[in-house]
Amino acid sequence: MTQLKIADTTLSAEGNSFSFKEKMEIARQLEKLGVDVIELPEIVNATTDTLFVRTVSAFVKNSVLSVAAGSTQKSIDEAIAALSAAQNPRIRIELVLSTVGMEYLAHKKPAKMLEWIESCVSYAKQHICDVEFSAIDATRAESEFLKEAIDTAIKAGATSVSVTDSAAEMMPDDFAAFAGTLANSIAVPLAVCTNNKNGLACADAILAVKSGVSTVKTAVKGDAAPLEVFAQMLKNCGNSCKVSSGINYTELHRILNQISWITQKGSSEKSKLTVLGTPTEQISLNKNDLKETVDSAVKALGYDLSEEDNQNVYEEFLKTADKKTVGAKELEAIVASVALQAPAAYKLESYVVNNGNIISATAQITLVKDGVQYQGICIGDGPIDAAFKAIEQIIGSHYELDDFQIQSVTEGKEAMGSALVKLRFGGRLYSGSAVSTDIIGASIGAYINAVNKIVYEEA
Repeated sequence: MTQLKIADTTLSAEGNSFSFKEKMEIARQLEKLGVDVIELPEIVNATTDTLFVRTVSAFVKNSVLSVAAGSTQKSIDEAIAALSAAQNPRIRIELVLSTVGMEYLAHKKPAKMLEWIESCVSYAKQHICDVEFSAIDATRAESEFLKEAIDTAIKAGATSVSVTDSAAEMMPDDFAAFAGTLANSIAVPLAVCTNNKNGLACADAILAVKSGVSTVKTAVKGDAAPLEVFAQMLKNCGNSCKVSSGINYTELHRILNQISWITQKGSSEKSKLTVLGTPTEQISLNKNDLKETVDSAVKALGYDLSEEDNQNVYEEFLKTADKKTVGAKELEAIVASVALQAPAAYKLESYVVNNGNIISATAQITLVKDGVQYQGICIGDGPIDAAFKAIEQIIGSHYELDDFQIQSVTEGKEAMGSALVKLRFGGRLYSGSAVSTDIIGASIGAYINAVNKIVYEEA
């Protein structure tokens, strides 16, 4: 029985646009589902994209985190830095190898492309052991050149290779023969990414697996083989094909329904929230909404507030709604700022955070309570994880991090960042928020704000 690996491309699929919270939840659910590789896109914004990868690294421990590295030393360096806290990091070098693609997209002749492949792969390999070379539009590449390009990448240090059928022009048996020939001629694992333009992606993939391919790239939303359909195919036909996977079939339907709901943002199914139970992503309130509607929206976010706090939230909501429509993010910020206000039992005195691509992230936090200083020092999977753990060390309690959001509230080099932290304790949600030009400082402030609410409630 061959153990097939599943790589999911939902978060890196072209055209997909998710919020920080949505991307976090998709990655969390994919990890629970048991996919072997979670593919992430190239780092575009060095601040927010890097923060996302490092935050995801805090809870993705079993799956490989694969980040597209672009094709320049700078873009590869950014991918390496983002993956510094990942348990199983992978760099993905994606290059177009069809004749037309090289000419008009990469602007390179075949000889120069081979040099480029060798340069990119070898540089990435110096910093991260697991390097994937991905041949885009491989089915339209010249067969001899494709083989030469793959051999060049492997000699440069690539530990795996993937080929993409971007055009979806091959029938399943032809694609299986194409992939099988490659899989049996190289010394590293081969992955395939089939295009579902004609509804044949799963058929292409399963026949390629029978021909020797070891990894299939799927997506919940995207052009690749649909994850649910392919997983069900493995479940039903795995024995006859002598193939198994690490997918958690017991949780398959529930988890994919949850991810699908996130990816359907903007669909007609997500109507305006008017009653308890409607998905929070579609909260859209205005100044004409009654207090009962706002209370229901707050409950849908997961908060169980007192009548006094609900009244405070509604009054603050009216001030905001007079100027703009209030969505889930705005409503959560209102809850964090006016509900369950508590005296600051713990105050931040100072923090020192060290992080880099060759060292583990560490945080030294000093808090003050009743005039006495307390210090915590912890190592974490990224600077924010280390800081949160140091705070927990001081307090002596662990709180479940239900959600973490950060966004820019101003523009420019000195932009202000707003952080929102939601902690779950004793079956209730407690949120804290803070604003700073330092995103780590804002995150620490928001965490302490939420902790103070928990301490006050316990007292």
